[in-house]
Amino acid sequence: MITLHTWNTPNGQKPAIMLEELGLTYDVVMVDIGRGEQHEADFRAISPNGKIPALVDGDTTMFESGAILMHLAEKHGRFLPAEGQARTDALVWTFWQVGGLGPMIGQWGHFSRLEEKHPYAIERYLAESIRLLEVMEERLSKNAYLAGEDYTIADMMSFPWVKGGYKFLSNASPDRLPPLKAVRAWVDTIDARPAVQTALARLKS
Repeated sequence: MITLHTWNTPNGQKPAIMLEELGLTYDVVMVDIGRGEQHEADFRAISPNGKIPALVDGDTTMFESGAILMHLAEKHGRFLPAEGQARTDALVWTFWQVGGLGPMIGQWGHFSRLEEKHPYAIERYLAESIRLLEVMEERLSKNAYLAGEDYTIADMMSFPWVKGGYKFLSNASPDRLPPLKAVRAWVDTIDARPAVQTALARLKS
């Protein structure tokens, strides 16, 4: 039995996408982070960091989206190459998202929404978010997917942040955001995948 504890945020969407791509049966427990349910004792027993998502897979319990996707990929032998440069590239771009893209867009979103504005913080995180999207644009202008020619967990990790983040950034700072044609084409390709559509719809229900 697999149970995903999550909420409909970019980080929360990643494992749902992976589970649907693998065709696995799983239950979803929605953890309402707006109500602070991530801080309740029952959830903290699964996720000591008090953050979504968390996964219970039989006797295995884990938190952190990157760890969850790696666990599922290795357990089921899909979406993460077993060896060589392809595996290295998939892991590099997975952790590129974990350490950079998600946190930077997230921090920009946080500071830009505050009633009391902090211009330095807004500019810092906006500039770094755009820089990271330009790095992604360069990569995808030469490769179909982040790890090369195959769709991997690296793409599942970045997709939710880019889909929502690009729209948010383009609405807020249209004069700053470059065209990012390859990135937008990549988003459209992944967004059209049936498993992705099912995962996103399930978290909205």
